[in-house]
Formats: sequence, structure tokens, C-alpha cells
Amino acid sequence: MKFFIDTAEIDDIIELNSLGIVDGVTTNPSLILKSNRQITDVIRAISDVVDGPVSAEVVSQKAEDMIAEGLELLKIGTNITVKVPLTWEGLKACKILSSEGVMVNVTLCFTVNQAILAAKAGASFISPFVGRLDDINLDGMGLISDIRQVYDNYNFATEILVASIRTVNHVTEAALVGADIVTIPPKVIKALIAHPLTESGLEAFDRDWAKTGQKIL
Repeated sequence: MKFFIDTAEIDDIIELNSLGIVDGVTTNPSLILKSNRQITDVIRAISDVVDGPVSAEVVSQKAEDMIAEGLELLKIGTNITVKVPLTWEGLKACKILSSEGVMVNVTLCFTVNQAILAAKAGASFISPFVGRLDDINLDGMGLISDIRQVYDNYNFATEILVASIRTVNHVTEAALVGADIVTIPPKVIKALIAHPLTESGLEAFDRDWAKTGQKIL
């Protein structure tokens, strides 16, 4: 399973990328706002650091305008993925862009039917939002499992990119049901390593090593 980072903060991306665990990056208008920088500057900086796909989202409502914005964003780097909303206009833009060999991430997916439509329109990635479904007492990870089954049934090539990850459990569950990708906020990625038994075990080893009076260097 691939790890994308869901952020527009370049320092976090550089830190995590240095560990070799970053396979791509996703951004959206809200993350661009938080960065307090111009979108082209942010996406260019990310593209220069990360080799994998970098999702940059269009903001227009009409397909022709989405396409124009997407083509402009593509000028930033060779690894840019154009991110479009899961609307009829977004699907129109997806079909045209994907037909020209452009990577397209279709976002704001909340149903299996939406995921099927995106796949048939040629989406490279489908982004179901599990956290937002959980917020309204629906089964976000159940949706991922259902999309996985349907995509496998019909050999759709679209990759399932699990979005709106809120907890480390979301990451585990996504892996168990066979999601292709999870896009994770930096704070959740950093929490993946934490376990009280790891910490207590290390403390015990440190105490015992000190008692030996030895040094390695």
C-alpha cells in the first residue's frame, strides 16, 4: 500500500520524504489556504521534493474551465495529478484529460456508484472520504471494502486512494481491505510508530544496558 501525504506544508513533506515513505502528495484548497502561499509556488515546491504523483485541485465548476486550470497546473511539473470533484462536470473534465494521458484524481467520493462512474471516466485515482462518512455515523471503511470488491469484479484500473484519514486505525483498516493508497496527514503518519510496549521495552533495555557499564563507541 502506498503512502501519500495529505498536506501543503513543505517542511513536513521534506522530513517524511527523507525516510523514504512518501509515495505522493495530495493537496486541496483548504490545505493551500493553511499554507498561506500561492498554489503554484506550493505545488512547485512539493513537486521538486517528491518524485511520485502530486495532486493539485482545480476550483472551477464547469468542465472546460477545469480542463484549462488543469492544463495550467500541469506546467508546474511532470508528476502533477489534476484533482477534480466528483460532479458531472468533473467527470467530463476527467474523461477529456485522462484521454490525453493526464493523471486525474477524482475527489469527494462517498458512494460505490460514484466510484464506478469515476473509473469509467478514466480516473487514475478515486478518493473516498472515510472520515467525513464516519462523522455522520456511516461506515467509511465499509465503503472502501465495497469499492475494492467492485473494482476487482470488473478489473477497473483506477487506484483507490483513501482520503480523510483521521486515525491510525483507518490506516490499518485500509491496508486490510486492500486499498491501493492512503493519503495521511503528517500527524497521523507520525502516530503510526507509537506503541506503549515499544516505549516501555526500550526503557527497560536502556536501564539494563546502563547496568553493564559498556559502550559501543
